[in-house]
Amino acid sequence: MTTYSYEVLHEPGSHPVKAWTRGVSFDDNSKQQLLNIAQLPFIHKWVAAMPDVHLGKGATIGSVIPTLGAVIPAAVGVDLGCGMMATKTSLTAAQLPDSLAKLRAEIEKSVPHGRSVSFKVRDEGSWGNIPDEVLQAWLPLQAGFEHLCEKHPCLKNTNNINHLGTLGTGNHFIELCLDESDAVWVMLHSGSRGVGNRIGTHFIELAKKDMERWFINLPDKDLAYIPEGTENFKNYLEAVSWAQDFALANRVLMMNNVLRALHQIVPTPFAAQLEAVNCHHNYISREHHYDKNVLVTRKGAVSAKLGEMGIIPGSMGAKSFIVRGLGNEESFCSCSHGAGRVMSRTEAKKRVSLAEHIQATQGVECRKDADVIDETPSAYKPIDDVMAAQADLVEIVHTLKQVLCVKG
Repeated sequence: MTTYSYEVLHEPGSHPVKAWTRGVSFDDNSKQQLLNIAQLPFIHKWVAAMPDVHLGKGATIGSVIPTLGAVIPAAVGVDLGCGMMATKTSLTAAQLPDSLAKLRAEIEKSVPHGRSVSFKVRDEGSWGNIPDEVLQAWLPLQAGFEHLCEKHPCLKNTNNINHLGTLGTGNHFIELCLDESDAVWVMLHSGSRGVGNRIGTHFIELAKKDMERWFINLPDKDLAYIPEGTENFKNYLEAVSWAQDFALANRVLMMNNVLRALHQIVPTPFAAQLEAVNCHHNYISREHHYDKNVLVTRKGAVSAKLGEMGIIPGSMGAKSFIVRGLGNEESFCSCSHGAGRVMSRTEAKKRVSLAEHIQATQGVECRKDADVIDETPSAYKPIDDVMAAQADLVEIVHTLKQVLCVKG
């Protein structure tokens, strides 16, 4: 009898769901959401669920959705191109200052982060005076953005260039980590910021209107899709591609500024980019699987082709991993994008005390206030269990331990 590393969910007349969830929590709402997706007629073979799977809006976070002839904008989400970047430096733990408080302050000064909503003051998560390096990074993106605005005027008044090189809110972060050899790494998580959010929202609304106009009934209205061959399909893929380029550039700019801050505080000269990974985990990709050219939507999942490098972060205070893909076709060559939530943000703030949060982040230079309790480690699945559940998807190359964390 064949033993599989995944569980199978299947309803009659539907595509199956293969879930790499052995040993990790997998709630009924997430299961139903995945089964809803699997009902769609244009799914190719099956839907894959990663071990960090948890409930999302429309589509489940931690899902891999291969499609033929259609795309689901809500399955990609609104943080288009969101992902991770990690860089190894030549520094070791012994060369860091005893206190990392000054370094955290310097990083927070160097990278706009957070969000403030007021007509009287600038959003703290955006640039006021846009630096020259941001202007330079915007140049390759500018013509594409202007082209998008001609087609979609609603994108004009978005945070675009002023969000390039800035850190998003929520679970986005910048971290300093140590690997198993005490080498210092910089790792960060961010996406396409305000402009990506507006692009995603715009096309989700267009897809829903099309479903109403064509009288198409869906198991969930957030699964509204755009058929291939339509003008909206072409426009959506074009806009998502641009947002993914924005997100990549965003992470590179942030990394450069964090490394500059590190040079400011640490007296020892050092090199960076010794090993570097920059990968999306909310995106669309054209790929070939099981004899078909398909669109693969990864919502909170990372590409893990054979030999491909990726990043799987734990929660603040936990471990993170640099991994190498094993090219498992049954997962459509994918792995998890992190630990995955077990508590909603509201639930975490109700259930976890400030004292518990401080204890859980002991040894990490980070915020210890009530406003970040929704990101506390116990709000997430244990990362070791998540990694064990996907042992046939990736191999661990480096294990990283956070020593500093900046939250958006």
